[in-house]
Amino acid sequence: MFSPYYAAARRRGQAPAAEHCAVNLALYGTGGHRWAMTERGGRHVQRSADHLAIGPSRLQWHGDRLVIDVDEITAPWPSRLRGRIELQGRSLTAIDLPLDDAGRHHWTPIAPSARVSVSLDKPGLQWAGTGYLDANAGSRPLADDFTRWHWCRAALGQGHTAITYDVQRQDGSQQALALAIDAAGGLQLLDPPPESRLPTARWGVARPTRGADPRLLMTMEDGPFYNRSLIETTLLGQRVRAVHESLSLQRFAQRWVQAMLPFKMPRRA
Repeated sequence: MFSPYYAAARRRGQAPAAEHCAVNLALYGTGGHRWAMTERGGRHVQRSADHLAIGPSRLQWHGDRLVIDVDEITAPWPSRLRGRIELQGRSLTAIDLPLDDAGRHHWTPIAPSARVSVSLDKPGLQWAGTGYLDANAGSRPLADDFTRWHWCRAALGQGHTAITYDVQRQDGSQQALALAIDAAGGLQLLDPPPESRLPTARWGVARPTRGADPRLLMTMEDGPFYNRSLIETTLLGQRVRAVHESLSLQRFAQRWVQAMLPFKMPRRA
């Protein structure tokens, strides 16, 4: 999705997406942040209906449980990230929402609320908690159809989830989604809360969000076109902690930005 190698290949002509695959793993904590996202060519990719292997890492569905075995090297400073992540969804939904009028781009909250366990031997870390799984799919590059988007997800308790998802399209139109999903996967579309703004990140990427009186608790990723944050906001009358992401596709399309990305996204063809 955000591969500088894929963008360069597209500029030269047709580019098979399967030649540009990566597993992205990011750890945040008091011991420092670690990031791995090594892109690999098609000969390092194997897939089936319930299995995906990219290099030494693999994802496998076992019924409604997703098992992820990762074995990656961090960048730009090399260290190993190796271990297992298991995600057990409280419910798996079939919700599929188009993000554009032409139906080229879709978003699916596969498991709005899930139990996640992490067991890493490199570094030695173990924990368990609540999590979330979603997917984006599209038939065209994101930057062809969108200029920016921002997204926010919060657990409301007892398996209930609130999500806001805003996109601004290249034609100037906008779409604002606000969802409440219960523990059984039932969906309720809501009127989007008023838009607010968090402090702009160091790279200058704006952080608009939804909800009353949002507060920035932690910036986890701050890049030239994307940031990820932990915030506090009010959704559906509850004061909640939420993960927030903001993306500028106008920035991503700039050549100077793509020239910087290989430092954090090496390629092994």
